[in-house]
Amino acid sequence: MTGAGRLAIAGSADLVMVRQQVRAVAIEAGLSLIDQTKVVTAASELARNALVHAGGGTVTIEVVEDGRRRGLRLAFSDDGPGIPDTEQALTDGFTTGGGLGLGLGGSRRLVDEFDLTSAPGKGTMVVVTKWIRR
Repeated sequence: MTGAGRLAIAGSADLVMVRQQVRAVAIEAGLSLIDQTKVVTAASELARNALVHAGGGTVTIEVVEDGRRRGLRLAFSDDGPGIPDTEQALTDGFTTGGGLGLGLGGSRRLVDEFDLTSAPGKGTMVVVTKWIRR
């Protein structure tokens, strides 16, 4: 896939680039318009979280296959302060940044697979996958 790869998230312009690249690769992978919108929305929120809460990070965008299906996987990582309580962070309404507190939980609902790994002082890794519906 030509659009797959790794992008830096270091400023607000990068948030636009992440959305554009995720949409381009989602189209290449064959996701429906609805699923493209869902994965772009999740990517936008996760990229914004990396920028706001960790000062930046990276996203790796790739098309994946598991033998019976194809999808789009996004891996967001940062070297920020980490999340002390990941379960609490996934609870709707919980926020440390003054927002609505729907980012992580909302992102989890928009994708098929969601894996959050974080610890204080260790940064955060969020890997999401959206599978193509047949």
